[in-house]
Amino acid sequence: MPDPSSPGTILLVGASRGLGLAMAERYLQRGWTVVGTVRGERTKLHGLLGVHAGRLEIHTADVTEPDQIEALRGRLGQRRFDILFVNAGIINEEPDAAAGTVPDAEFVRVMLTNALGPMRAVEALQDLVPADGMIGVMSSGQGSVANNTVGRREVYRGSKAALNSFMRSFAARHAGDPRTMVLMAPGWVRTDLGGPDAPLAIEDSVPKLIEVLAGLRGGPGLRYVDYLGRTVPW
Repeated sequence: MPDPSSPGTILLVGASRGLGLAMAERYLQRGWTVVGTVRGERTKLHGLLGVHAGRLEIHTADVTEPDQIEALRGRLGQRRFDILFVNAGIINEEPDAAAGTVPDAEFVRVMLTNALGPMRAVEALQDLVPADGMIGVMSSGQGSVANNTVGRREVYRGSKAALNSFMRSFAARHAGDPRTMVLMAPGWVRTDLGGPDAPLAIEDSVPKLIEVLAGLRGGPGLRYVDYLGRTVPW
């Protein structure tokens, strides 16, 4: 079993801003080596290069572009990562619109970014994670079907529920795999996606989230948990 207190190497897909950027910064502070992906040429993650020289590596890759994910896999070659964590999420332009009223293109954009794209990244990169490693994906508490008692954010909810279902299928196809697999619900956080009314600051969520991930390492199978380590109902 890996020592959760020992620094390792994480491949963090989607680290340019928000929760992904905060995770990258926190892991670097803890002595980890971070290989992070971004979509743009210059992001806030690039600003950390001077502070953490030698332990931060940045690649350009968009989870909605299969060719870019495959190119990333090719560049990483035979490297090994203690954790692969895929962080991707957007919301539709009218968040509270009923699912049946959303234009096709907008529906596809959200589903591609939040569900299909992350799973393509997992499928392409999972072989870089050894038997004692972890595969994590950023989900949401709004992806819980059981907890959906108020509706709202229907397309976003649906995309995260789809992501959860896809990861359950991935885990089922890898039955007996010793690796830890995690769907993480970070809480409602004040980011570009979460908006200004969210009750949690990034500093309230990310440090606890990383502690939860550390505590789960070494336990096989898929878990759906929140940033406090509580199991989220499917």
